Amino acid sequence: QVQLVESGGGLVQAGGSLRLSCVASGSIFRTDVMGWYRQAPGKQHDLVATITRALSTNYADSVKGRFTISRDNAKNTMSLQMNSLKPEDTAVYYCNAKIFRDVGDYGMDYWGKGTLVTVSS
Repeated sequence: QVQLVESGGGLVQAGGSLRLSCVASGSIFRTDVMGWYRQAPGKQHDLVATITRALSTNYADSVKGRFTISRDNAKNTMSLQMNSLKPEDTAVYYCNAKIFRDVGDYGMDYWGKGTLVTVSS
């Protein structure tokens, strides 16, 4: 059983900061690409940022220069530092990870249940 749990969401004023965390636990051999996605009310599920095991990062244009993704491979954790938050960043943020449970495993995508970030104007 593998579980991803997010934390750190909340209510913040525009211009403020929040730090989201994601912990992967359970029967894990290796965690590959990890990422944050978000879904605003009435909108589609969008990529926010991804990070590879080699710490190569990719960001959505809308968050470049404001958000920073990081991870700790030894602890199977990932964070998203969000600065200069805007009302349009309001969404449920989901943690995603491709996880291998065994040496011969093909790997599977796992998702957390999400954490709500609300940015007031």
